[in-house]
Formats: sequence, structure tokens, C-alpha cells
Amino acid sequence: MPEANADSVRELDVVVWGATGFTGRLVAEYLLRTYGIGGRLRWALGGRNEAKLTTLRREICTAAGGDEGALPLVVGDAADPASMVELAQRTRVVCTTVGPYAKYGTPLVAACARTGTDYCDLTGEVQWMRRIIDTHHEEARASGARIVHTCGFDCIPADIGVHFVQQQMRARHGAVSARVKYRVKGFRGGASGGTIASMMNMLDEASQDSSVLRVINDPYGLNPEGQRSGSDVGDRTAPAYDADFEQWTGPFVMAAVDTRVVRRTNALLGYPYGRDFRYDEAMLMGAGPVGLAKAVGLTATLGASMAALQFGGLRRLAARRLPEPGEGPSREQQEKGYFDVRLFAQHPSDPAKSLRARVTGDRDPGYGSTSKMLGESAVCLALDGVEAPGGCSTPAAAMGDALLARLQQNAGLTFEILD
Repeated sequence: MPEANADSVRELDVVVWGATGFTGRLVAEYLLRTYGIGGRLRWALGGRNEAKLTTLRREICTAAGGDEGALPLVVGDAADPASMVELAQRTRVVCTTVGPYAKYGTPLVAACARTGTDYCDLTGEVQWMRRIIDTHHEEARASGARIVHTCGFDCIPADIGVHFVQQQMRARHGAVSARVKYRVKGFRGGASGGTIASMMNMLDEASQDSSVLRVINDPYGLNPEGQRSGSDVGDRTAPAYDADFEQWTGPFVMAAVDTRVVRRTNALLGYPYGRDFRYDEAMLMGAGPVGLAKAVGLTATLGASMAALQFGGLRRLAARRLPEPGEGPSREQQEKGYFDVRLFAQHPSDPAKSLRARVTGDRDPGYGSTSKMLGESAVCLALDGVEAPGGCSTPAAAMGDALLARLQQNAGLTFEILD
């Protein structure tokens, strides 16, 4: 039976779990800068090493001029289920940056599902999310816990972006779009060590268990059981000309996560985008022969990289040369980063009423913007009274308009319709 605690007896609204890691620290700094200490938001730093947490608290409070003694610390062991239950019982929301989640995240999700505690993370590990859905969705639904994965660059610009453009299509034309395209126009930012570690672990799992690869390759692999089919057949893996954007396109590496989450949102909400909704993602590479050459080059590079990483020895060699978890860009690099995404929502009957939208972020996507998106997701779950049911959800299904407003007000994201 669930062991849910009433919110009134929980001493905290949000615990930033993994706060001493690179991304965890960015989330903590963001919450301190945006919400302070001792205000409406009751939040704490969490991790396994009290000495490191104490040092982090001193450093960020000194930099921000906050009262160090007013910011609580929560110490626990991610590998100990009892410790994770104790953590979950103290707070309304756990906001975690501790990955790879397939290695370190399951006891915490299980504890939140058991205790009715809301949860958000940054995972893009499709195979792990599917295991969590299969194992903990029903328990979380019964306890009221909203388990919300992918609250960073994957997959908030995509999931909330589609929510936004469909909302605008209904408001302007009284219709929904059965076909939405997501195209990455540009971004600046380095590779995330945590994301790389998660990808390597996913490939390790797939090499040992063919069922993992089937889940990863299934376009509807994150949909509810019995609803894992539809009009989309797979991710783009080759150059293609997009007449709606008048540019050549190449594969977008995060499409394998984003698309599954957007489709799960549609299913969880009862198919507001329609049963025949189609959605895909790609990179815009430019027009003419130059654009085609860039698309071919990107496709070849990604294809060769993924083929090489199928071999365990090459994966281990690559891992030693790529950023490690906990490593990331300088503050200056984060502030100079950005992302710019375009969406095209096809009107069901009148091409002149199709909509074009833009989603942008004012920091590098992997760290600066991601940490703000995750922080706002946690605050949204804790303070905004969102009425989504418990279970394994998505950013748009769980938070929708409330998160859309927070991201634009606080997190440096923009969502706009282009004339």
C-alpha cells in the first residue's frame, strides 16, 4: 500500500538531489538566485556526502548573500531504498540530477511512487523510462505521485513547444494539427558529460539485451500499454529536403527521446492532438547544394559514430576522451550559449492557416538552460497546484500551461508564433 504523507506535514517543498554535482549545483544556484532562502519556497540541498554539501552551501550562499544557516541539508544513500523513502517523506518534490539514472535512479523513483512524492529529473534514457513506466506507473497513480522525466533540453522545448503550438492552433483556428515538425535551427553549447555517460550505459545495456534495443527503436515505446502504435514509423536517419522550411535537413540526435515523450503526452491526455497525430524532428542545414552537403556530412558523422559505439572496446576508448559526468562548460560559455528551435504545425484543411513557432533559450542547452528548466519544473510541481493525476507523466501532461508560463517568466525561454 502507498505510504503517502499529507503535504501539510512535509517540512520541505523541494530537495535538489545530487546538488554537489555539476548540474545539481547549477540548479541550486538558480533556485537560490530566483527564490532565495526562507521565502515561499522551502527547499534543501541533498546528496550523500554531508561535508561536500556543507561546502557547497557555504559557497553558493556567500556568492549570493544568502543566510547559510537557513538552507537545510538532506543526506542520504541513493543505493539504499530505506534512505530514499526517508528522503521522499520529507518533501513534496524531489528534483534529481544523479545519473546515469538507469544505474542510480530507480530506488529514488520507487520511494517517490510509494510515498506520493512528486519527482522530476533530466533523464533521456528511454529504456530506463520504459522500465519505470512498466514497474511504477500504477503505484504512482494510486499514491498521487507525479513522476516526470525529461525536464531539461530533452524534452521540454519539444514537449512544451508542441503543447504551445497546438494551443495556438485551437485558439486561432478552432482546430488541432495532425502533423507537427520540430526543426533545430541553431544552438551553441558543449556536450554534457552526464548525457554521454547515460548514452554509453544505454548502449552497454542494448549490447547485452536485445529487448532494450527494441524499446529504444520503437517510436511508441513510451506510450501506455496497449497504445504503442500509430502513424509515425521511425526517426529520420538520412538527409531530406523539407519543403515547409525550404531547407535540407539532417538527423537530430535527441529525436529518439523527444518524439517518444511527445507521443506519450498525447496518449496520457486522451489524444488531444488526434489519434493520427504525426511528429518528427530534424536539424535545419540550409538551402541549395551547401545545405545538402551539410546534411550529408552530418548524417555520415552521426552514422559512423553510432556504428563505432556498438563495439564495447571503442565505447570504452571514446568514454575516456569525452567529458566525464560532473564536467561541463565554464560560466562564460554557458552564458554565451543558446538554442533556437522552429516548429511547423500543419492546419488540417487550409495550408494558409498552418502555424510556425519559435522556441528559444538564453543559455547553453545542456547546462545553463537545462538547469533552469529543471528548477522551474520542480517549483511548478511544488507550488502551482497542478491537477494532473499521479503516474509516470511528461512535462506537458503534468504541468502544461503552468510550466509554460514559468519558463517564459523566469527561465529565459521564449515561445512565440511567427507571422
